Amino acid sequence: MVKFLSFGSDARRIAEADSVAVIGLGRFGASLARELMASGTEVLGIDSDEDLVQSLNGHLTQVVRADATKLDVLQQLAIDDFDRVVLAIGTDIRASILTASLLLQLKVPVVWAKATDEQHGLILEQLGVHKVIYPDKEMGRRVAHLVRGAAADYLEIDKGYAMVKAAAPTQVQGRTLTDAGVRTEHGVTIAAYRPADGVWRNAEADTVLSAGDIVLVVGPTIRVEAFAQLR
Repeated sequence: MVKFLSFGSDARRIAEADSVAVIGLGRFGASLARELMASGTEVLGIDSDEDLVQSLNGHLTQVVRADATKLDVLQQLAIDDFDRVVLAIGTDIRASILTASLLLQLKVPVVWAKATDEQHGLILEQLGVHKVIYPDKEMGRRVAHLVRGAAADYLEIDKGYAMVKAAAPTQVQGRTLTDAGVRTEHGVTIAAYRPADGVWRNAEADTVLSAGDIVLVVGPTIRVEAFAQLR
């Protein structure tokens, strides 16, 4: 049952702005919702747990206790007016699948959904969810790359292709990136760098790196990890 029966008009107002509805306010959903708010995006948060709703009251644009597995509730919350909805329900797979089905029935343009495992994700994909995410799996893979390498941060852009943040290796310092053979010898691209003044800059072919510079390196995963290992 919806906690605030007059919420529909508020939801439509939020939906008209740069906004996202997040259904499921557990650890992942709450963290995502807070990050969206910090970036200037308005967020409608929905969960059936009163304690979770109360904990985020005042931190999101609007938060409501509701059962998202019911079509009439989603309609009352004007979910069909949102361009983007994140389904962050994870532990209750039945509720996740049912809610995903209803969101697609309402023709929400973009639905992102959290999956707890491959089987859960496959069902969501078969329903037609636009983007299935595996937070636990993806975080584990990211940490594994950080643990085994010298990268300060790691982002997998696609399978076999990644971006890492690392210290500029000594062997590419003091010369332009072209002369240092960053692309020809190492098979990677330095997209940006941060010198001692702490301001990130786009890297060019004639950029010269110095000791202490931090770089963002893009390329095949095996190559960017190898580059990050250079001293």
